Amino acid sequence: MIERYTCPEMAKIWDIEHRTQKWLEVELAVCDGLAEYGYIPREAAQTIRERARFDLQRMAELEKETRHDVMAFVRNVEENVGAEGRYVHYGITSYDVVDTALALLLRDSCDQLIARSQRLAQVIARLAREHKHTPTIGRTHGIHAEPITFGFKLAGWYDEMRRNLQRLEFAREMVSVGKVSGAVGIHANIDPRVEEYVCARLGLKPAPASTQIVSRDVHATYLSTLSILAASLERFATELRNLQRTEILEVQEYFAPGQTGSSAMPHKRNPWNCETVSGLARVVRGYLIPALENIATWHERDLSNSSVERIILPDASILVDWMLWKLTDILEHLAVFPENMKRNLQKFGGLVFSEHVMLALVSKGLSREQAYKLVQRNAAKAWEGADFQQSLKGDEEVRRVLSEEEIDRCFDLQHHLRHLDVTFQRLGLE
Repeated sequence: MIERYTCPEMAKIWDIEHRTQKWLEVELAVCDGLAEYGYIPREAAQTIRERARFDLQRMAELEKETRHDVMAFVRNVEENVGAEGRYVHYGITSYDVVDTALALLLRDSCDQLIARSQRLAQVIARLAREHKHTPTIGRTHGIHAEPITFGFKLAGWYDEMRRNLQRLEFAREMVSVGKVSGAVGIHANIDPRVEEYVCARLGLKPAPASTQIVSRDVHATYLSTLSILAASLERFATELRNLQRTEILEVQEYFAPGQTGSSAMPHKRNPWNCETVSGLARVVRGYLIPALENIATWHERDLSNSSVERIILPDASILVDWMLWKLTDILEHLAVFPENMKRNLQKFGGLVFSEHVMLALVSKGLSREQAYKLVQRNAAKAWEGADFQQSLKGDEEVRRVLSEEEIDRCFDLQHHLRHLDVTFQRLGLE
């Protein structure tokens, strides 16, 4: 992934030096396991652990000859170990190393993403509490619907992030699987006890049944989790973008002194950070399809997944990590304009209380259809510029059923907000 959308913590996990170090950790654990069960001398395993090292430049030179990255790595390690190097990679196949090391990278990536997601959830929770009683208009289809609060909107985001965290925890469990089962996975030349030893040493579970690789539904689960998380971040970012529109202006991204919104229009303050989050979510979701297609392989192994995963796994991990960091930063510095929310809520003379009026008419004996038509014809006048509340008071049919005081009670904002505590209590936000 390009540096522009990369945070150092996740970049370090997927750095080639770090990835190759994980390969070495697996190889060393295999040697220890082989020694534990008497397949190689303990002294050889000790010597390998003391001398084993790799050099990326030397590996690149060897790969020109081998045309096989893992074999180049093994040969480089052997060169540094000496005679005992013959026991490196003993009885195992390349993907015993690659997939087990990959499990470590994915597990660490999950830990990083969980930490980022927890931080974002904390910021959302703080804003939700702060604006629990900040009235705003709820919108459906982009049109005014009924009153809510800004904190209530954020409470929904918090709930969604809780589910994302649950999915990340599940994905972490899924990817924490290693295999040391040899070619085609039948343990022909490697004792299953060595596999159990290696996985225990590395904090993984052995795959109960593997081919030459760990089944790729595991990795598709990881990409699916990241794709859903990215889609959630896009949902939040899209809402912030819409609320920042000039004619709405209920929130605004932080705009620093000297910042440029447009090269041509000095007045512009664009929601470009949120737009970036939205755009990158499309890239992450795009990686899910190849992850799903990687599940199918020819027989016990083919190489069609390998090239794909070199791109999609590090890129998706790095992108989602950056997106979480960016959206957290946006929300930590978000400008909120309660007065603009109040002004927007009051447009059309209380038109948004139409359902409450309709229900009041129904409670007085009108059919729902009769009540709906009475309210709708007065609502139509509001769309043309009339005050909805006054139109109702001037409608003889309405006044035969509802008194002026009863009509006024239908426009009580607190009626719509009276159950806020229930939502916040359910979410543990009180």
